[in-house]
Amino acid sequence: MYASVRDDLQKTLDEIREAGLFKPERVISTPQNASVAVPTGEVLNFCANNYLGLADHPEVIAAAKEALDRWGYGMASVRFICGTQDVHKELEARLSAFLGQEDTILYSSCFDANGGVFETLLGAEDAVISDALNHASIIDGIRLSKAARHRYANRDMAELEAKLKEASGARRRLIVTDGVFSMDGYVAPLQEICDLADRYDAMVMVDDSHAVGFVGPGGRGTPELHGVMDRVDIITGTLGKALGGASGGYVAARAEIVALLRQRSRPYLFSNSLAPVIAAASLKVLDLLESAGDLRDKLAANTALFRTKMTEAGFEILPGDHAIAPVMIGDAAEAARMAELLLERGVYVIGFSYPVVPMGAARIRVQLSAAHSTADVERAIAAFVDARATMAG
Repeated sequence: MYASVRDDLQKTLDEIREAGLFKPERVISTPQNASVAVPTGEVLNFCANNYLGLADHPEVIAAAKEALDRWGYGMASVRFICGTQDVHKELEARLSAFLGQEDTILYSSCFDANGGVFETLLGAEDAVISDALNHASIIDGIRLSKAARHRYANRDMAELEAKLKEASGARRRLIVTDGVFSMDGYVAPLQEICDLADRYDAMVMVDDSHAVGFVGPGGRGTPELHGVMDRVDIITGTLGKALGGASGGYVAARAEIVALLRQRSRPYLFSNSLAPVIAAASLKVLDLLESAGDLRDKLAANTALFRTKMTEAGFEILPGDHAIAPVMIGDAAEAARMAELLLERGVYVIGFSYPVVPMGAARIRVQLSAAHSTADVERAIAAFVDARATMAG
């Protein structure tokens, strides 16, 4: 049987390559940092979600090493059997306090966190209203529920209001949005979303994976940025980006929501506990965030420098001030070619194309970090200019 299946799969793979959509995996042989080593040599890394440069911070590494000795390597169990240690409860309490929520529940990833929310909280008599550009994990999570599904155009408040009116007969209404949209760097208008939620008696859920740690005055994410921390009912996020860059996710929410997730959320009930070493290192990250204003300032300065000088050089950068700075290319094959030319020039970036972004909207998604020096950013800009000249010539 598999012989015929193999031929079909290989044909699909060949079509992906021919369309310029194949996504190779480059191997790095060093810790995650502003510079990494790949088979061709050392390159500047402008594609990691290492926003604050904490992925190899010495204090985080030291906390992880200490945790291995104290807590062991893994739990070999789910939380409700024998997979809960003090360190898990401490991290949940710290995240709750940091994010201004009543309780927090840990997951193995934010993908699992988003996958476990909707089916647990919503039934066939309920409705979920989702931004069209929400992360794939939100889309998949919604599919697992039996709730009526409504979608509004990205950050379009008029359409959101129309969808809320359509869902007026539902028992529960849940508006869900990314805090920052990962392919564009756009920030959700949470003030307006919360206003509409109040008007139409809806709950608000925000996936703030690309914001917590560095967005907002205290790094508490887009709810803090917009002054709505007390108006957002559910926050999901990851420990795998600004908060140390390892893995793990969470849902921080109203107490009753978290309590029900502990009883009914399938990714939580049927997945091993978060490794204690990650939980302990994440606690150290939260300690560091209390005095990370200089890191947030450095990230903002690097972002402004890159966005300004790239625009002056004639590149199309999607507007905004987030550290995700998409350099729009359009054609998938051209985006892949530019990424290869940049790698040859010592700058590691990735070309994003369909199905990750819409067809015809391929881009190089540059991600700035506080770990980058000003010279690193300027070198990356020069590499873009040189790569463009090579492609044109």
